Amino acid sequence: MLAQLSITDFAIIESLSVTFSEGSNILSGETGAGKSIIINAVNLIVGGRASPDLIRTGSDRAVVEALFQVPEGSPLIGSLAEMDIPFDGEILIKRTISKGGKNQVRINGSLATLHMLSKLGPNLISVSGQNEHQLLLSPDNHLYVLDDFGELTPERLTFGRVFRDYYTLKEKTEKLRELIKREEEQRELTQFQIQEIEGAKLATGEDGELEEERRRLVHAESLKEIVFTAYHTLYEKDDSVLSALSILTKEIDRGTSMDPGLEQFRKGLESVQAQVEDLSLELRNLYSTLKVDPKRLEQVEERLELIRRLKKKYGSTIEEILSFEKDLSERSDQLDQKQEELKKAEAELEERWENLVTMAIGLSEKRREVARELENMVEQELNQLGMSDTKFKIEFSPETLSDAAVSVDLPESAIGLAGIDSVEFLIAPNVGEDLRPMARIASGGELSRIMLALKTILAQSSSVETLVFDEIDSGIAGATAAIIGEKLRSLARYHQIVCITHLPQIASLGELHFLVEKRVSGGRTRTHITPLDREDRINEIARLLGGKTISEKTLAHAREMLSA
Repeated sequence: MLAQLSITDFAIIESLSVTFSEGSNILSGETGAGKSIIINAVNLIVGGRASPDLIRTGSDRAVVEALFQVPEGSPLIGSLAEMDIPFDGEILIKRTISKGGKNQVRINGSLATLHMLSKLGPNLISVSGQNEHQLLLSPDNHLYVLDDFGELTPERLTFGRVFRDYYTLKEKTEKLRELIKREEEQRELTQFQIQEIEGAKLATGEDGELEEERRRLVHAESLKEIVFTAYHTLYEKDDSVLSALSILTKEIDRGTSMDPGLEQFRKGLESVQAQVEDLSLELRNLYSTLKVDPKRLEQVEERLELIRRLKKKYGSTIEEILSFEKDLSERSDQLDQKQEELKKAEAELEERWENLVTMAIGLSEKRREVARELENMVEQELNQLGMSDTKFKIEFSPETLSDAAVSVDLPESAIGLAGIDSVEFLIAPNVGEDLRPMARIASGGELSRIMLALKTILAQSSSVETLVFDEIDSGIAGATAAIIGEKLRSLARYHQIVCITHLPQIASLGELHFLVEKRVSGGRTRTHITPLDREDRINEIARLLGGKTISEKTLAHAREMLSA
């Protein structure tokens, strides 16, 4: 229950505080006095959108506070616990709007997000205003009204999650299918590339070794001549280097007997002689390997040309070519894995589709059951609201559930986020007239009564403590207004009612009556709200009856209405 509402620097409200009671609370006053501004402030408390434009001129911020008393067992208690917000039987919500655009929400003193507030709001207050008449005119909203009545909203939301999950999986499956298709188109080329690289049997460093061998083969004649000359000069000739070293070594050896200091030179010459001998033998071995082999040269050049072609296509080095071949092989293996993944995804997609269809059909069948009940209840309520013999029907599209509808062959276009149903409210307010879409034939007064009838029906199972009606009496007068007042009063037995009205028939049936008025002081306009005692209330009801001119007869009529 909304126990107290405080508003500061909001629109033309400088400071306002009002304490509401249980039962029916009436707000009345001249047009433009600020009644709807109060309702806008209430909307902020339940998560409505805020704008710096709502801040009173000359102020830096606007503040709206609301204190709610929560009964035991309310679902709000669990929600507060989930949000880690302290609770001791009351909920205090404070919403601050700043000119800088930074808004603040506090719930029981704890900082909160707008999302948290929006989660609590629908369980605190239900606000019905002129905009809801427009919502009622849109067939897109009729399905939600039906689901609320049949307590099917949780099932619809669950279906919506399954629906989104199905299409998320479908999107992933289609992307995987496209990826596989592209890779399959490339697979023939991939296999050719793998075979080409594997067939070359490349070895790391092979190209460098082949280049060296090619150079030797190209210059084999010159190399043989150079090596032969070097070998003979060092070893074979009569006056070879080795012979000269041998003679010199013997002379130095003879000189050591004369001067022991020559011993080190003798040893050095022996070392040089041994090195020359080893070098000569290596040159001889090298000479034996040097061959003029045109055939081998052709083979080496062909091999080098093959490696150059592969480098041009797959990488600048043999290492890069082999790495590329490894990637191709892994990609081919991954394609096989992706094909297996696709099979599993398609099987899961089919299973989810069957489940989705089953859920949609089950939800539709429940809707059709509760629709008949809602039709009867709306007609009964409208009869009490002065629309006797009005026919009300909920039309489904598709009209019936055919065998095709329960089949997995049902086209995907037939199922949406809310299921397979599209519903529209039809009404025949006059006897003998055909049922027609409510949006096309209902008058303003009829819409108000239909809205009240639906609110009355939905309120019986609703956990919302407070129902706010902003000029629900639009378009009605006379006896019908009195009937609506009685209906609101009966609703007040189950819920706290806050009703803005211009009709005396409704205002007279409230348990607590507030006057909202606009006053000018100090060059500024301010909205005030005042609880009325019995005499003030008689005067206000008389004003609603007679306008600016209030006669004794009007006052008597007001007393009579209030007493009745």
